[in-house]
Amino acid sequence: MERNTEIELRLLIEAIYLKYSYDFRDYSGASIKRRVNHALSQFECATISALQEKVLHDPTAFMQLLQLLTIPVSEMFRDPSHFLAIRQEVVPLLKTYPSIKVWIAGCSTGEEVYSMAILLREEGLLDRTIIYATDINPRSLDKAKQGIFSMENVRAYTANYQKAGGQRSFADYYTAAYGYAIFDKSLCENVTFADHSLATDSVFSETQLISCRNVLIYFNKKLQDRAFGLFHESLCHRGFLVLGSKETLDFSSYGNQFEPLVKQERIYRKS
Repeated sequence: MERNTEIELRLLIEAIYLKYSYDFRDYSGASIKRRVNHALSQFECATISALQEKVLHDPTAFMQLLQLLTIPVSEMFRDPSHFLAIRQEVVPLLKTYPSIKVWIAGCSTGEEVYSMAILLREEGLLDRTIIYATDINPRSLDKAKQGIFSMENVRAYTANYQKAGGQRSFADYYTAAYGYAIFDKSLCENVTFADHSLATDSVFSETQLISCRNVLIYFNKKLQDRAFGLFHESLCHRGFLVLGSKETLDFSSYGNQFEPLVKQERIYRKS
């Protein structure tokens, strides 16, 4: 039975790639299996083959499955000590550049984009920065562009912001209405939101800073190395790469191409 499930899973992933050009073939097997099992109950399908038939013939069903496969979960100033380290260790070096490009890869629903924009504004850098925010999930990108988040979550974001060295009142950055926080549109004046896959697409642009947090944990080693290759190629000489708390360059074939700047916060600098 287990063997059949493995075959069905591979066929589903292959079918998604052939029909919709979304490439999950090198995602971590355990995480994909977990999400597909969750999708089976959501779609009330008895088998993965039944799910495959459904998403192959119904693009709307595929978009629903995509939400489950990409798991848009994020928060603003997630791991505040990480943002504090960027403020203290990376920003002084970024200030030496006449203009700055930042790539936030796997930006999900935009929480990290707004966090980075707020930090850069407070450090006087936002006006000379272009931020590229990319993701493979179009619904997540749409939500990110809107910049509207639940007030329930904003309470936690406020605490994160303060711990991350925030210099103002967090409420200065949004307007509250009907249980939602609508973030200041000027934060995203220099942000380009774009569809980009680390599995299939190429280098984005020459950048000074790349942030890719809590994305690579879902990739197998081959795909992680592909992503690190893109980042290495995209970063300017001595550019910065920041990863999520459970991610590391240690076992990558690109490990010797970067040096740790703040190792415990997963902040690296291109050698």
